[in-house]
Amino acid sequence: MQKVNNLVKKSDITKLKSYYGEALSNKKFKDYVDNLDVSSDVLIKYTSSIEDAVKENNACEDCPGLKNCPNTLKGHKYTALKDGNNLNFSYIPCSKLIKEENTYAYKKNITCFDLPKEISEASFSKAYRDDNKRLPIFKYFKDFMDEYLKDNKGKGLYLSGSFGSGKTYLVASLFNELAKKNVSSALVYYPELLRSLKSSFGSDYEEKFDFIKTVPLLLLDDIGAENTTSWSRDEVLGPILQYRMEEELPTFFTSNLTLSELENALSITNSGTEKVKAKRIIERIKQLTVSLELISKNRRN
Repeated sequence: MQKVNNLVKKSDITKLKSYYGEALSNKKFKDYVDNLDVSSDVLIKYTSSIEDAVKENNACEDCPGLKNCPNTLKGHKYTALKDGNNLNFSYIPCSKLIKEENTYAYKKNITCFDLPKEISEASFSKAYRDDNKRLPIFKYFKDFMDEYLKDNKGKGLYLSGSFGSGKTYLVASLFNELAKKNVSSALVYYPELLRSLKSSFGSDYEEKFDFIKTVPLLLLDDIGAENTTSWSRDEVLGPILQYRMEEELPTFFTSNLTLSELENALSITNSGTEKVKAKRIIERIKQLTVSLELISKNRRN
């Protein structure tokens, strides 16, 4: 029985040597194994795996881009790695994947709540600069960044203006730029936040509420578009603003309403007109922000 097994092993080795010899006729294969610096006895055993590695390495040399990567694991190449006198094989991320991951690594610092994808990708370089009405906003952004990166302080912005003028996109551009400096932020569509909080009573309400209160930078987007209730004004918005005012956490707002229009909207609830409580909210917003206006054409069309 032992003699039969030895004959089989010798036969297998002969086939492997023949297979390896044929593979060496491929210049790409030969160049690849020459760089591995291991004995031919080891190379012969891994001929098939090395061919797979050569194939994926060739695909990387003629890279069609990450989206069309033909390799088994997109953005990686199957690679032979020398381990003493032996070989190991692993999927190694390519330079383009590493660059892409580094490029978008900042996104872990941003939380978007019910806002379109384009907002998470907003940037100053893509922002429209053909409107002189935006110049005061860009100047504010520069001053805010200089101050915030110095001592984590700075007044937020109440940005009011016409529908579709790009208010949210502009603030998102600022947050994305600061995210690259490892600053955490949240961009929250305010009417949906209220609906989400109301539906999360008894589950993760406190977790959501605490996150909104404490995040270093916060945008409450489209404030004034919600259906105002005593609860939303006095139990949600009021405590958020009070906490952020006390902790000096920069807070941003976008709205189609001016501050005086927002005050009027916040004063009217199902319980009647409550001007004093609405005014208290507006005073907090004024303490937290610089107020600017953007009246421009609708960029969404």
